Formats: sequence, C-alpha cells, structure tokens
Amino acid sequence: MSNKCYAAIDIGSNAVRLLIKKEKEDENLISKRLSKVMLLRVPLRLGFDVFSLGEVSEIKLVKLRRLMKAFRQLMKIYEVTDYRACATSAMRDAKNGKSVIKKILKDTGINIEVIDGQEEAHMIYNNHIECMEDRTGNYIYVDVGGGSTEINLLTNGELVQSLSYNIGTVRILSGAVKDETWAQMKDDLTRLTADFQGINIIGSGGNINKLYRLAEKKDKKKMRMPITSLQGLYDELKPLTPEQRMNEFSLKADRADVIVPAAEIFLTIANIVKAEYIHVPVIGLADGIIDSLYSKQLSKE
Repeated sequence: MSNKCYAAIDIGSNAVRLLIKKEKEDENLISKRLSKVMLLRVPLRLGFDVFSLGEVSEIKLVKLRRLMKAFRQLMKIYEVTDYRACATSAMRDAKNGKSVIKKILKDTGINIEVIDGQEEAHMIYNNHIECMEDRTGNYIYVDVGGGSTEINLLTNGELVQSLSYNIGTVRILSGAVKDETWAQMKDDLTRLTADFQGINIIGSGGNINKLYRLAEKKDKKKMRMPITSLQGLYDELKPLTPEQRMNEFSLKADRADVIVPAAEIFLTIANIVKAEYIHVPVIGLADGIIDSLYSKQLSKE
C-alpha cells in the first residue's frame, strides 16, 4: 500500500498557506511519521478588506478562487489522500463569507470550513504538545494571527483554559481593535495567571518566527528568546517606516507592517503574565490540521 499524503489549507487574515505532508515508514519504528513535502505561503491579506470594508472584495475573491484552483492542482500532483481547508478570523467576520465559500466550492471543489477561535487554538496547541519534550511547568501558548490572538494556558502539559480575542496584526493596522477587547484580554489573563508562578510563553505565527530569527540574543538550543530581546527589537522596528524595515531588516512587504503590532501583542501578554522568555517552535495551524487528519486516519486503522 502506498504511503498516504495529507494537505492542509490555512486561509488566514494575512496569508494563505498550503502544507503537504507524506507518511514515511521508519524501519525502526512501528509508528509512522509524517514528513513535510511542501509549504506554500501566499500573502493574500484578506483581513485588510474585511476589517475595514466588512467583507471580501471582488478582487480578493477572484484571487482566492485562483489560488484554490492552483492548490487543487498541486494536491493532485502530490496525490493527496485527505485534506482540510480552514479559514480563520477574516472569514469569520466577513459579511459575505458564506457566499464566498459557496462560490469557491462550486468553482474549485474545495470545501472551506470556517473554524472558530477555540478550535483554532486547540488545533495549534494539540500539534505543539506533541513536540514538547519538557511538559512540566506553566506555559501560556500564544498564537498571534492577522485577525485574532488565540491563547491556551497549560500546566504540566494539561490544558487549563483556551481563549480567543479579536486582536490581530491586520486588525490593529486597520484600526479595528476595540479598547474593551484589550481590556478584556488583560483582565482575563491577570485573573487566570494570578495563581501560577514562573509562566513562560510559547509563541506561534509567522511574526514571532521572524522576530526570533532577527533577535541577536537567543537560546538556539532551547529555541527561546528573552523578553528583553524582543523588547529591544520592537524599540528598533517601531519608529521605522515599513520601507525602512524592509531595507534594514530584509523583510518582505507583507511582513514589514504586521511585525510591529505582533511584537506589541506578545509584549503586552508577557508583561501581564510576567514572562521572562518566549519559546518559538516552528509550527502553526496548518500542522495542527494535518495532525488531526492523521490521528483520525490512525484511529480507523
């Protein structure tokens, strides 16, 4: 029997990703492992439409449709056996979200599911917990996206609470984050973490990965960076224009603007929970989607 191949499509507020992983059999292991075959990221930036206009524009709809057609062809080439396409914050908020999904299904055969913040948080967390060697201690798992921030509080590897807030990088740049949403997040986190000592953050999302790569002071072995390092980077990036950030830090246009609000969100949270470090594993929602497909398949066998 040939090895199965899985795909995940993650339609975010800033970028759209296609991740394909294949089962590889290891002679020494009874269990099978998945290895990455391909990752494609396209900065479609749906959130800039949705958070200012309230819906996906005709131009972006055409692009999304073309992109889904391209993804469909790539999935055929790699002989993908199972896939899941998930849309997050921007599509959750778009007034025409349902009709966009209908059109795409009709034109491309790809069925996009809009998942809520809780499911998004769980999927990312479930994927990461597999990768954590040391599960002891208190962690707050923070995924910062274009439209929302998902937070999971973990104690010794056990999930204590999952939270989702409409605070995201594209949403901040569009001036669409309400003051009370910030207040609510600060309130919840202060209350939730009051009884926990020595909390550190596990960060995910494209921005924190980039910030980690840019940071000079970091612990590569433990894949973590001190908050002071992040604060220093933020202080350097904040006064610059996106163009200057692109030149001085070699950032792409679709990273140069969102990287500062992302650092702001992480620093705000770090400040509330008094974290010293941010751990930066290289995983995201797409990995979580594939993991859940794979687990479902294994439970059938």
